[in-house]
Amino acid sequence: MTPEKTDPPHPRNRATVRRAAVLGSLCALVAAWLLLVNVRGAVDDERAFRAAVSCDSGDDCLRTTGARIDRTERVEGKKTASYFLYVTEADGTTSSPRLWGSPSDPPAASTGTRVEVTYWRGQIRYVDFDSTRRYTTADPRGGHRPFASFGLAIGVFGAGVLWVSYWWARHSRSTVRADPWQVGVPITGAVLLTLPGAGAPWVTDSFGSALRLLGLCSLAVLAACSVAALIVRRRQRGDDTIAMTPSVPTEERIFAARIVGEVPYATQAFLAAGPTSLFSTPDPTGAAFRRRIPDTLSPVRVRPPYWRDPDHHNYGAKAVVLECEDKGTPVLVVTARKNMPWLLGTLGPPSPGTAPSNSASCKPS
Repeated sequence: MTPEKTDPPHPRNRATVRRAAVLGSLCALVAAWLLLVNVRGAVDDERAFRAAVSCDSGDDCLRTTGARIDRTERVEGKKTASYFLYVTEADGTTSSPRLWGSPSDPPAASTGTRVEVTYWRGQIRYVDFDSTRRYTTADPRGGHRPFASFGLAIGVFGAGVLWVSYWWARHSRSTVRADPWQVGVPITGAVLLTLPGAGAPWVTDSFGSALRLLGLCSLAVLAACSVAALIVRRRQRGDDTIAMTPSVPTEERIFAARIVGEVPYATQAFLAAGPTSLFSTPDPTGAAFRRRIPDTLSPVRVRPPYWRDPDHHNYGAKAVVLECEDKGTPVLVVTARKNMPWLLGTLGPPSPGTAPSNSASCKPS
């Protein structure tokens, strides 16, 4: 059976494919290292610590010795309160384990108080104040959580980015939209899953439980993305002209925009839209270096950005494109969706009966 042939991505999309592939691969490698090396090591340490027994000497057992508190020292500049507990043991050994909280919190760490410190693998893991036990910051229990949190979050995000790379590599010629639903819906789902991915290790007592919780959240997100895909797919079928009602500005409106095309007034700055005139200006106040846009600029239709549009990556997430013509020369005016009614109000609505063109493009000036 002959394998299905797939057209290579359009030259303008190759850079997108490469960037997405590199970013997704880096995320996958970092996630694999964190989950397979750091998390596994931390889980093994916790398991060994919980299984350790008391002894008089040795590193792999719990060695407890008496000590006296010499002084305490708060750790400054941290959001979570902690302090160093300086103690001297019976044989004269001094150490300074770090504990969470404040020295004045019960049980109070007062100078001269007798305590018991317990070592495991060369570090003090907890301190006993009479009948109260306080674990130090070297407590191995739950040590997998920071690594698992970051690893799961970046792993889920990397999977979404790899999907973007795969889809654009195989199907970039099947759509002209810069944000097709086949890319937007999966990457949105991946971003949403980073939240339970990052939070699951902190609300569960083991790495396995965190994975199960993330799996349940994945099913919920998958169901939501399936519904969203059906809705967006229906909306993106057929003509992608955006219906928009012109709004004639009663006073001059200044907004960021860009004019793209082989015309002398092509610019990337600001537009000043008035009731009857349109100016381009590099001044955000619209007062300096104003240049009038000629009346020969005629709007055709409003549409979403296309990946073949010049520099479409920098149009902005809320940008829409106004296809125009100036004496037969195609021109694109790109601005935020909220500004487009003012622009249409100044230029006038698209001519009735004008056929939308899915092949109009402009070369960067």
